[in-house]
This record gives sequence, structure tokens and C-alpha cells, in this order.
Amino acid sequence: MQKIIISGCNGKMGQVVESICKADSEIQIVAGFDVNQASRDYPVYVSPANFTGEADAIIDFSSPKALDGLLDFATERGVPVVLATTGYSEEQLKQIDEASKVVPIFRSANMSLGINVVLDLIRRAAAILGDSCDIEIVERHHNRKIDSPSGTAIMLADAAKDGLDYDVDYIYGRHDRRAPRPKNEIGISSVRGGTIVGVHEVIFAGRDEVLEIRHEAQSREIFASGAVKAAKFLTTVTAPGLYNMQQLVAAQNEGGAL
Repeated sequence: MQKIIISGCNGKMGQVVESICKADSEIQIVAGFDVNQASRDYPVYVSPANFTGEADAIIDFSSPKALDGLLDFATERGVPVVLATTGYSEEQLKQIDEASKVVPIFRSANMSLGINVVLDLIRRAAAILGDSCDIEIVERHHNRKIDSPSGTAIMLADAAKDGLDYDVDYIYGRHDRRAPRPKNEIGISSVRGGTIVGVHEVIFAGRDEVLEIRHEAQSREIFASGAVKAAKFLTTVTAPGLYNMQQLVAAQNEGGAL
């Protein structure tokens, strides 16, 4: 039985994670962390430091503001953590890197397995089409999403950049630009509205043809399910380090479904 803590347990994503964990006979939810102390059928703590029990992994869908307490708890107690929260600052990313030298940390801006297939497709497309196409990314999310652009959009831009043989600049919107588009740009545009779970489009626009690679999330469950799989993966890891979806997918291919 794998003992899991859900950080952000009273948020929308936290509750979806909870439902997936409860449906899995191999998982026991031992606690939740949340500034909102709405009661669950497991203990909920405002501060991770107040939890004194045992846990095999933490799944975090909370806020960048919770990072300090989570990393302190994880490193002091030796508990691996899945960071599914987005919007971290550069300084916080450095904190995560440092903590990963002490304890296993799984971080991904998008926990969908499908997105990780898309990342591979984009690298290949950029390597083949990059010299003849302009690359633009459009991401769409619900009107409650705080960070912009999405962490996934940056992941997609990074994947395209990896496939190119020249340096690029990321351009966030073009309202203040009055000039022809230079070659070495990847444009990233954000849409916020309604209850859109998440849509990402990568556009390769060339002369007389356009190729689009699109991923649409139709429910939050795909992200929660991926995070639970990541937590299970971390329980098999023995060495500290920063882990990601590529390693999870490789582990699944080698040993079957988690």
C-alpha cells in the first residue's frame, strides 16, 4: 500500500487526485495540505510541518506560494514529491533543483502522457521544417487560470527550440510590435475564457502550407491521473534527482503500466 499526501487537496485538481487515489486499491491517502481547511475524510494540515505520520510520496496541485513548506518537509523527511503546480519563478526553479539533490522530485508543467507525445512530434517537426516555417503557439485555458502563458506552452516552445539549429526569442503577444516578423521568433499567445480545460496548438506556417499540431484536454482527470502515476513511479526510485514524464514513459515501457 502506497501512502500518499495530497497538497492542495481542497482545490479542484486536488479533489480529482483524491477521487483517482480512492479508486486505486494500492493507494492510501494519509493526509492533505491546504490553506483551506475544509474537512475531508483524512486529516488536512495548513502547514506540512504539522504532519508527523509516514508517507511514500506527495502530489502537489496547489500554488507556487506553497513551495517553501513543501520542499522543507520533503527534504527533512525524505519524502519524494510530484510538483504538478505551474507558475514557478526562476528563483523557485533553482530551489527545486537544489532540493532534488536531496530527495527525488518529479516536475512537469503538464502531467498528460499525450502532451509528451506531442513534445516529441514538435521536436521532429522543428528539425525538419524550422528553416522554412514560422512557429507560433496558441494556448487556451479557463478564466480562472492565473499564470500566462501556460507552463505547457513554454514546454512546447522549448521542444521546438530543441529541434532548431539557430537561437530563437520567445515573443509573448504582438500588440506592441510594428515590424515584419523576423525568422528567429517563436510567438506564444494566450486565451482565457469560460471553462476551457486546456488547448494547445503549435503552428508551423510556411510558404503556401500550414501544419498544426494540436492537443486538447477534455477533463482535468488526465492531469490528475498522470500525477498519480508519477507518484507511483517515485516510490520505485531510490536516488535523489529531478525526474520527468520522459522517464515515467520509459519506465512504463520497460515494466508495464503503473
